[in-house]
Amino acid sequence: MSILEIALASQIWARRREKRQLGLDDADALKALLRIAFVIAAFTLLISGLNLAAGRPQMLADGSASVVTGR
Repeated sequence: MSILEIALASQIWARRREKRQLGLDDADALKALLRIAFVIAAFTLLISGLNLAAGRPQMLADGSASVVTGR
């Protein structure tokens, strides 16, 4: 066997022998929350940028009032 094959076989053997982490710890929960917050912030910035590029900033109060009075 070549050195590369021996190294690969020992890596596979070591991964089979190691115990997997079953539960979530605080660090995993914090990472998940930070990722969710980042995605929400990025999506909000994307929508705001698209609205500004289209030249029509979105006003929630104006939009909802015109829809209600138009009925």
